[in-house]
Amino acid sequence: MKRAALFALLLPAPAVAQPLTIALDWFVNPDHGPIIVAERQGWFDEAGLEVEIVAPADPADPPKMAASGQVDLAITYQPQLYLQHAEGLPLVRVGTLVESPLYCVMAKADGPVQGLADLKGRKVGFSVAGIEEALLHTMLRTNGVEPAEVGFVNVNFALTPALASGQVDAVAGAFRNFELHQIAAAGQEGRCFLPEENGVPAYDELIYVANPDRMDRDAVAAFLKVTERAAGWIADHPDEAWEVFRGWSAEVDDDLNAAAWGDTLPHFAARPMALDADRYAGFGRYMAEVGLIAVAPAVADVAVDLSAP
Repeated sequence: MKRAALFALLLPAPAVAQPLTIALDWFVNPDHGPIIVAERQGWFDEAGLEVEIVAPADPADPPKMAASGQVDLAITYQPQLYLQHAEGLPLVRVGTLVESPLYCVMAKADGPVQGLADLKGRKVGFSVAGIEEALLHTMLRTNGVEPAEVGFVNVNFALTPALASGQVDAVAGAFRNFELHQIAAAGQEGRCFLPEENGVPAYDELIYVANPDRMDRDAVAAFLKVTERAAGWIADHPDEAWEVFRGWSAEVDDDLNAAAWGDTLPHFAARPMALDADRYAGFGRYMAEVGLIAVAPAVADVAVDLSAP
């Protein structure tokens, strides 16, 4: 007995998992696939991380939570990052979750709007001013339409019902991986006009941000390496990955998320830590050009590449 106790004392102590808390941009949905799949597969545990996933009550809260140190990471949008920087929030992009825009302007496929030029003299529904408004104005002007020639209707986030009912001729701020399926469920077919094809520089839809003075660089890098593993596995095993994802909760296991899953997968960043500095510089210039910020920030002030030596 004494011998066994002595042997136990000689064994190395079990490794203590590194806690890491991440605030999502909203409730869990297919956009968060790599995070949820990694958690359910136990890959964070394997990497020595104890990850807590927080869904915020208010989607405006996560960046503030990361800036103040309430959470280690937050998910936000690349366009929002420039506004957060201009407001003085101490945040930098440390990784990418969704590496291409999901935003679109949606119209009925069989309706009068066959191109954005057809919006002249028509009504467009929207929910959020600011960045989404700027994107829409750029898309309109690229197609020869001045914003003053269009009627704007605040539909208070009821984008699909407003379009399906004929209240408006198009809606801005739809997500191409969700709203097209929502309107299909209503028995109609939608058509998406994409910002990156209509004058808006390409950007990352969803990014991870952290406070550079508070973050544990090694823990964040380990988290991103695990999500890279998850994104690769999802790409190779989309159906199996959906089964893993849908097991997260009853709330995510529905027809809309099942339909959106396949349209979301191509947008996951295969290399979450990799930073396209030209893309970040270019979108910063765009934000200044449209008047949303005074001056484009240096890329190093808003984004880092944790894989760089």
